Amino acid sequence: MKNIKEYIEENKQRFLDELFGYLRIPSISSIESHKPDMYKAAEYVKAAVLKAGVDKAEIFETEGNPVMYAEKIIDPALPTVMVYGHMDVMPVDPIELWKSEPFEPVIREEKIWGRGSDDDKGQQFMHIKAFEYLVSTNQLPCNVKFMIEGEEEIGSPSLPKFCEENKEMLAADVILVSDTGMIAPDIPSITTGLRGLMYWEVEVMGPNRDLHSGLFGGAVANPINVLAKMIAQMTDENGHITIPGFYDDVIEVSKEERAEMAKAPFNVEEYKKAIDVEELGGEAGYSTNERTGIRPSFDVCGIWGGYTGEGAKTVLPSAAFAKISTRLVPNQDYPKISEQFKKHFEAIAPKNVKVTVKPLHGGHGYVCPTDTPEYLAADKAYTETFGKKPVPVRSGGSIPIISDFERILGIKSVLMGFGLESDAIHSPNENYPLFNFFKGIETIPYFYKYFVELKK
Repeated sequence: MKNIKEYIEENKQRFLDELFGYLRIPSISSIESHKPDMYKAAEYVKAAVLKAGVDKAEIFETEGNPVMYAEKIIDPALPTVMVYGHMDVMPVDPIELWKSEPFEPVIREEKIWGRGSDDDKGQQFMHIKAFEYLVSTNQLPCNVKFMIEGEEEIGSPSLPKFCEENKEMLAADVILVSDTGMIAPDIPSITTGLRGLMYWEVEVMGPNRDLHSGLFGGAVANPINVLAKMIAQMTDENGHITIPGFYDDVIEVSKEERAEMAKAPFNVEEYKKAIDVEELGGEAGYSTNERTGIRPSFDVCGIWGGYTGEGAKTVLPSAAFAKISTRLVPNQDYPKISEQFKKHFEAIAPKNVKVTVKPLHGGHGYVCPTDTPEYLAADKAYTETFGKKPVPVRSGGSIPIISDFERILGIKSVLMGFGLESDAIHSPNENYPLFNFFKGIETIPYFYKYFVELKK
C-alpha cells in the first residue's frame, strides 16, 4: 500500500483525538439511563464515516438501540466488504478499581486507557481510518459498507430483525470484524471460532421478609445458603457441567485439530502470573487453550442478597440472586441449553424456597473455514505488515450476531482482531496499546487489496 505508514505517521494525533471523542461517550447498552448516549455514539460514528469518505450514512431505529449504516459503492460489479462493529460498551463497575476515569481516555505506558478503548471502539475506529486512507489516496479497490450497532454487549437482540428487514441493503461478499485479539504483540492470529453464549438471572425466594438471624436462623432456610449449594451442584469435581443433556450436541474436536491448536505459543506460567493466580482450573483432560476454545463453560457472573452495607446487620435474607452464563461451542443450540438449565435448576431446588429463572440473552457459536478467499486475504494482510504468518485460533469469547449473519444474510465473516489478553476488556482499566491501534490501521487496507485479488 502506497505511503500507508507515512499517512499514519502524519495523522497519528488526529486519529487519537477523534477516537478519544468517541471513547468519552458512556454508551453502556445494559443500563437504560444511558439510552441517550447510544444515540450520541451513533451520531459520532456517523460523522466519522462521512468525514472518512462514505457516500451516505444513516442511523436506523430498532426495537432497542440504533444501528449506524453507511456505504461507498464505487462499482456494483466489484466485491463488497461490510465492516461490522459495535458502539456499546460494558458497565464500569467496580469504579473504585480504575486508575483513571473510564470515560476520560488517557495515554500512559504507550497504551490508550478507557472503557471501549479495545472493545470495540478502538478496534472499530481502525477500520474507519484505514478506509479514510484508501479513499483519500484513491486506492479503494472495492465497495465498502459499515454496520455499527449498539447492542452487542447485551447479545444483539434487535440486530437479527434489522438484518431480516434490510437484506438487500446489507448484501456483501464478506463481513470484516475486528472485535477479537492476537496471541501477542509480535504474533498475529486470526480467530477461526467463537463460542456461543446463554445468560440468565436467577432468583431464590425464601420467607416473605428479611428475618432476625438469631430468632429464625437454623429453623428457616436461608436463600443465600440454598443458592450457593445449588450453584455448587452445577459442576462436578472434574469441572464437568452436570445439566442433563448439556453435552449432547458438543462435537468432539479431532486429535489432529487439537494437535494443531497446541502449536500456538502459550506459556502457562506467564498466563498465571498475568492474572495473579497460583493454579488454573477447568474441565479435566483439556489444556487451558482447549478449555476456552473448544469446550463449553459455566460461570456465575454476579451474586447478591441480604445485607452488604458497612458493618453488621444480623438478618436472614428473604431472597438471593445470581447472574449466570454458560459459554457454548458450535453446534450447541442456546435456546435448548436455556430450557435444559431452567428445568435442571428448578428440579434441584429444595421445597423450602421458590426459584425463578429469567433468560436474558444468548447466541450461537461460529466456525470460520481457513481455505476461503476472506481468510486467505486476512492471512496475507497480516503476513505483509507483521512479516510472519498469523496463527489460526479459536476464541473463548462470543459475538452472537456472527452466526446470525451467516444464517440470515448468507455471508461469512472474517475476524481480524488486534487486541491482547492484557487489554482487560470488560474489566476495570481497559486499555489498548498504541502499537496495535496503528498496526491495525496499517494492516486492514491490505485485506481489501488481497480480497479483491483473490475474488477475481
